[in-house]
Amino acid sequence: MKKLVFLLAVVSLGAYWYCAQRQVRQARFNITGTITVPQRLAKVAETDNNSCAIIVKNEADVPVAIKRVVNPKFPLNFELGEDDLLATTVDGDLKLEVQINNHGKLGVIKEGDIFGSADNMIQSNSKDILVQADKMTGMPKLARNTRGNFFRTAAR
Repeated sequence: MKKLVFLLAVVSLGAYWYCAQRQVRQARFNITGTITVPQRLAKVAETDNNSCAIIVKNEADVPVAIKRVVNPKFPLNFELGEDDLLATTVDGDLKLEVQINNHGKLGVIKEGDIFGSADNMIQSNSKDILVQADKMTGMPKLARNTRGNFFRTAAR
C-alpha cells in the first residue's frame, strides 16, 4: 500500500511539473488592431513613399512604443509587441495615435499629414482596437512643374 501511495505521489508531481512547463505566459505588451482611413483621404494616405507611424504613449504623453509601416494600404491591421517597446516598463493607461505622412518626422505635423487616435485609453494587452485616421492638416501641396535645367531651377 505504501508503494502505491508513493507511486501516485510521484506520478502526480510529474504531471504537475509537465503542466507547469507547458503553461503559456501572456506577453507583458501586445496590442493589436486595425487602422481605417475615410474614403475622402484614402488616395492621399496610400500614395507612394508614405509611412504610417503607430505610436503608443503613456498618460504623460511620452512615447513607449512605435511601429512604422512604409507604403501602407488601408484598412491596415497592426500588431505591436515587445520588440516595438522604447521603455522598459509599461504601466497604467495608454494612448494610441497614428500619423500618416511622407516626410517621416514623428511628432511634426505638416500640411497634408493625416492623423488620428483611438477613442479610449487602452491597456498593454489590448486587442482589436479600431483607430480612425480621419484628420488632415490643410491640403497636400504638389510639386510645381518646373521646366528647364534642374540646376538652374534648384538654385532659385
